[in-house]
Amino acid sequence: MSAVTLGLPSFPPRSPEGAGFLRGAEKFPAAAHHELANAQLRRNIGKATHTIRAKRIHVTEELPDWEELRDAGSAIKTDVMARLPELLEQFEAAVIARGGTVHWAADANEANAIVTELVKTTGSDEVIKVKSMATQEIGLNEHLETQGITAYETDLAELIVQLGHDKPSHILVPAIHRNRSEIREIFLREMPDVDPELGDNPAELAAAARKFLRHKFMTTPVAISGANFGIADTGTLTVVESEGNGRMCLTLPKTLITVMGIEKILPTYRDLEVFLQLLPRSSTGERMNPYTSMWTGVTPGDGPQEFHLVLLDNGRTAALADKIGREALNCIRCSACLNVCPVYERTGGHAYGSTYPGPIGAVLTPQLAGMHGKDDPNSTLPFASTLCGACFDACPVKIDIPSLLVELRHQKVEQSGVTAEALAMKAASYAMSSSTRWTAAQKAAGLGRIVAGKKGKISTLPPPLNGWTAARDIPAPPKQTFRSWWDSDEGRAALDQARRGAHPDSDGKAEK
Repeated sequence: MSAVTLGLPSFPPRSPEGAGFLRGAEKFPAAAHHELANAQLRRNIGKATHTIRAKRIHVTEELPDWEELRDAGSAIKTDVMARLPELLEQFEAAVIARGGTVHWAADANEANAIVTELVKTTGSDEVIKVKSMATQEIGLNEHLETQGITAYETDLAELIVQLGHDKPSHILVPAIHRNRSEIREIFLREMPDVDPELGDNPAELAAAARKFLRHKFMTTPVAISGANFGIADTGTLTVVESEGNGRMCLTLPKTLITVMGIEKILPTYRDLEVFLQLLPRSSTGERMNPYTSMWTGVTPGDGPQEFHLVLLDNGRTAALADKIGREALNCIRCSACLNVCPVYERTGGHAYGSTYPGPIGAVLTPQLAGMHGKDDPNSTLPFASTLCGACFDACPVKIDIPSLLVELRHQKVEQSGVTAEALAMKAASYAMSSSTRWTAAQKAAGLGRIVAGKKGKISTLPPPLNGWTAARDIPAPPKQTFRSWWDSDEGRAALDQARRGAHPDSDGKAEK
């Protein structure tokens, strides 16, 4: 009888390297050093995040059932991840039944190729876009440019980033690192026919952007959007925004192309009830979105007459295969975790090197694109956190981001094998397992006082320990350990004095 080899199921692929923006050029500590040197950036981000944070707290406290809403949102998203293949097939069938065309993209390269071919088929060399994290993730604008197609962002913040040849630094407020005067300079430099007397008043800046975009809205035949939610039972897609530019993109062009991550599915139309309360309160501190657009397929004689939906994987099934890390796919991109994170507040979003910055980005990015070895910038993202837990408290769908970060740190250590850090931890474990060895190690550590010198701190250690001092100083070891102080005359006298202070009537004797 011959043996039969069934083989083993392979792990789903991550997002390919070199495609899109899920990997920075340098590690987080090095990138953070650059950003921390920018005082203007820290002031801009600090002011914006504090304002949004205060508004969010105010509007969430208004709802007596806020915690129940968070529980409901978490339960719905957990259910979606448990039966995602089934819901996606239902969603695809519903979109096709209502006149749409569905395309499946395994990664960024496939998605970019599909969208490019669709645009070229229309004969247009221009597209207008509504803000979309998915298209930023795959680097769609840059790819279209290489194919001779110009993409115009219509969201004001995205337009500022695009004209400034910059990158977004916040999920919700991409130009949060820019102030009014910087935006005015960008408009004067990059925007054609702008009034040279343009001021830095927000109303004037918005009017200049409106004038620039109006002609594009009226003449460009193709629009590209993302989607906040896709409804499986009806095939409906939803975009929420605050400027009205999204509604213009979704209704005026002849062809509409939507790129949506496969995790954005909701089972039923009624589930929107929960998320349309959670999302605006968590993101902008508003009770509801100024504009909520929903469309289902095509309607003859009304709106776009051709609708294409590109369902994007790009590492999402790999994240889904991780039974712990899959919780990150519950994210609804509200950015509440960014606005409360002490690390993000000081470094801004560029230090993360990914389309998804902040606490959720530190979890999501390594899962979508992987963290391959010690030199991969993504391998440092799980450590870009104080683990203070503020992100968990703010998350509207209760993603336990600190626990996910700890899990990713564990995975990184497992992948790294034998390193200097691992050897140092083993040496520490060996020393701590014996009081004699530990006492000897403490005495040896006292030599660090010589290295610290008069400044009382050690700023540089030799390899392989230099990684520890790359981002922090080590205080000089104390003159004596706690054990030696406890056994000294000074320690005993201090203890006697403390006891007399606690029991002044006991005549210096400890109470039994």
